[in-house]
Amino acid sequence: MFGIIIVFPNKDNAVQIQNMLMHQGLPVKEVCTTGAQALKAAETLDEGIVICGYKYNDMVYTELREYLSEAMEMVLIASADRWSSGHASGVLGLSMPFRAYDLVNTVNMLTVSMQKKRKKKRFVKKEREPKEQALIDQAKNLLMSRNNMTEEQAHKYLQKTSMDNQTTLIETAQMVLSIMSE
Repeated sequence: MFGIIIVFPNKDNAVQIQNMLMHQGLPVKEVCTTGAQALKAAETLDEGIVICGYKYNDMVYTELREYLSEAMEMVLIASADRWSSGHASGVLGLSMPFRAYDLVNTVNMLTVSMQKKRKKKRFVKKEREPKEQALIDQAKNLLMSRNNMTEEQAHKYLQKTSMDNQTTLIETAQMVLSIMSE
């Protein structure tokens, strides 16, 4: 689940930012005044964005960033003199005073970036167990020798049969081996 957490020691400031974002249709999960509250709220999210000020009653933004998961992005809203000392990695900054337009664009940019990362993660090729890969290779070799197929054709045959039968590639390889070995 995705959401936005806003953390400022002054609740009125946090509520103003919440209103700006919600007016644009962005999902604000929670408004917090301490880092501990923000961490608790972040535990309920798979990913999200923390929009925060420089310092809260119980910690500063660098500590909060350290305790947040990598799936959480952070936008620090602070005056220019706070930036002169640098900022923690994984933190995007927005100088005070800021325009609502800049904040909304920053949040939208981060949201798109997170969606791209999520998609990219889904398409990362998973390594098979050696036993499973050996089973698939054995089925392909049997198809190649008995049906005069190339390695590519045998693999495509296993994939298509797997999809048609709504089985995994491993189950299909096992079926091919049991049927053709008889």
